[in-house]
Amino acid sequence: MDTRTYEQISVTGSHLGEAKDFLKESMVARLMFYQGRLLGVELPVFVELKIVETAPGIRGDTATGGSKPATLETGAVIKVPFHIEQGSLIKIDTRTRAYVERVK
Repeated sequence: MDTRTYEQISVTGSHLGEAKDFLKESMVARLMFYQGRLLGVELPVFVELKIVETAPGIRGDTATGGSKPATLETGAVIKVPFHIEQGSLIKIDTRTRAYVERVK
């Protein structure tokens, strides 16, 4: 929806590309159009998303500084440190698709 005119704009997932991996309901994103054609999507630099699935951390794994895959509430899969658990709210850099920190 255009926040200035309240006009509804329909965009499919294929138009959004990788941006759809971090897009949540009610999130403000900039859509760039040229002659009625969508050229790109600009998301906020950082988004906060909940982890819905990840392997449990094993005690002592933090010494290596490794990572494990985690599925986010939007369906995206990113790498997170071993100490991050399922249900955690985390901050992600949308430009690099990288874990930044756990949100308290």
